[in-house]
Amino acid sequence: MTQEVKTYTVPTMADMAASGEEPEILFWVGCAGSFDDRYKRVTIAFVRILNHVGIKFAVLGPEEGCTGDPARRAGNEFLFQMQAMSNIQVLNGYNVKKIVTACPHCFNTLKNEYPELGGNYDVIHHSQFLQGLINEGRVRVKDGESFKGRRITFHDSCYLGRANKVYEAPRDVLAALDADLVEMKRVRANGLCCGAGGGQYFKEPEAGKKDVNVERVEEALGTGADTIAVACPFCMTMMTDGVKNKNKEDSVRVYDISELIAQGQGL
Repeated sequence: MTQEVKTYTVPTMADMAASGEEPEILFWVGCAGSFDDRYKRVTIAFVRILNHVGIKFAVLGPEEGCTGDPARRAGNEFLFQMQAMSNIQVLNGYNVKKIVTACPHCFNTLKNEYPELGGNYDVIHHSQFLQGLINEGRVRVKDGESFKGRRITFHDSCYLGRANKVYEAPRDVLAALDADLVEMKRVRANGLCCGAGGGQYFKEPEAGKKDVNVERVEEALGTGADTIAVACPFCMTMMTDGVKNKNKEDSVRVYDISELIAQGQGL
């Protein structure tokens, strides 16, 4: 029995600069997309979509550092500015104009906080980028897994939603799957945080009656969905842990929206 090996290509800015080329976009991978074993699968899914569509992109590779978001949220302004200035020096050195990232925390920091330090870029979340590709007809969900009859609920990320008012793009992406999109009782501006924002991801929660991620997963399970879609690495971890807490790993899965599109395309 043979198994198809699905390959993908990830060029670096250094490689492109050496050959005198410029990418259409810089894909900012982020710490989770680079080092977290679960979220590395999201990085690969998004790269496969970019390869399939023929987008000319590049990553910084080892030249990409943390944006400084966790440091600033935890109150270490000095560390944030050190990390941000280091990244801005690299980005400006390559004359980067357009950045796409799958992490809302990186998205918010690059878009809203780097300009005050001299980093001015057109920053797009991957949900918006995928929405554009779908609207242009460049991404069509076919030849892969069928989602017809499946129930999917989307969890709004705080840094994508409330902080940047991006609510419809991820839902429009999911609509391309021809699944039943079912909403939780608290969505969009009233969506409930997963419990990881503001540096909380890196510490134990304060004592209370119930963890926030468990409360949120209970809302998701209440929709009858078999899939919880997310668009943030922090939300993915928190929602996955919540599903485990409710012993629903066998019947409910947590996926990033790019993974679902890649599955639908058979990538």
